[in-house]
Amino acid sequence: MTLALVNIGASHDGSGSGGRLPGDAIVCEGGRIAWIGDSSAVAAGEHESTVDVAGATVVPGLVDSHVHTTFGDYTPRQRTLDFLDSYVHGGTTRVLSASEVHVPGRPTDRVGVMSLAIAAARCYAHYRPGGMAVHGGSVILEPDLTAEDFRELAAQGVRMAKAGFGAFPTARDYVPVVRNAKAAGLTVMCHSGGGSIPGSQAKISAEVLLEMRPHVAGHVNGGPTALSAEENRAIVDEGAGIALQLVHAGNLRSAIDIAERALARGDLERLLIATDTPTGTGVIPLGMLRMIAEMVSLGPLTAEQAVTAATGNVTRTYGVDGGRLAVGEVADLVVLDSPLGSSAPDAFGALRLGDVPAVACVVTDGVLRLDRSRNTPPPTRPVRVLPAGAA
Repeated sequence: MTLALVNIGASHDGSGSGGRLPGDAIVCEGGRIAWIGDSSAVAAGEHESTVDVAGATVVPGLVDSHVHTTFGDYTPRQRTLDFLDSYVHGGTTRVLSASEVHVPGRPTDRVGVMSLAIAAARCYAHYRPGGMAVHGGSVILEPDLTAEDFRELAAQGVRMAKAGFGAFPTARDYVPVVRNAKAAGLTVMCHSGGGSIPGSQAKISAEVLLEMRPHVAGHVNGGPTALSAEENRAIVDEGAGIALQLVHAGNLRSAIDIAERALARGDLERLLIATDTPTGTGVIPLGMLRMIAEMVSLGPLTAEQAVTAATGNVTRTYGVDGGRLAVGEVADLVVLDSPLGSSAPDAFGALRLGDVPAVACVVTDGVLRLDRSRNTPPPTRPVRVLPAGAA
């Protein structure tokens, strides 16, 4: 199947360099981006589907690196069905498990936590709620997991691990277990700040994070309770190589502080934007767009930098598909526009004003999943799916 998007206005390719697309048209074929160029070169009837975006903005599909998936499209934490499908209507095309900690009666023994991670990874490998890609299976670190266990998990397709919910006597006891998980090739996220649910560590401080050195300091702006300003300084200045995940369900003031410090050091590539949902904060279909808007309108990020932190930075950190608009990349993309009634000229302008952009359409794997979001206002521009044979 081939799909063409034509008459693209503003754009961003998801890279740290903040590049616009080299043209105003994209052709997707076989689930990948096959061509980028000028709309004038897209012939009538050449493609099975054509979307005229009428000057709206195109960015990579948003990638949320902190979603507590369980199984299927259901969250027992908020007792909500089809929440992942609803996130697609908020422009999120890919999510990464932050552990299946909300599974009712979840096991805590060695065999149980391994089995849970393997089962989740395999269940989501072929299940695409709303067309979204779900990277399930993030093993919850427990004290009795061995280096051999992590090698077995990697061999079974588990690629992620989460520290912060295990039965460790102190937070510092995670350090050797995290190192074993990293050595086996797993991407390790660690809870940061105060505890989030009963049974989690009381606090994981910047000092412990720096000793542990996970790949990702999860909800480093608080989940929901933040680190101190001095700890923010330490994790930014002394934590080279540790990604700084800023989440909607955290402390906005702390997120702005961390982002300012990271940008001052030229460390944009360390910033990740995520939601940390479902949690006590709730299910938030527009969580990624809201966090982007807050970090642009109130914080130090440009709209393009915020998109990078929600796309290319995430996929590079985790080594997964998505997050970039370039020939050969997976064809996950979102058409955004200023929402009807906004005074902004386009989606990037809306973000600068603090308005959540309209999601005009979403494409995953080169397939048009929706041409009208049920969660945002309509776009200002008349984005249209053209009938077959039209251009």
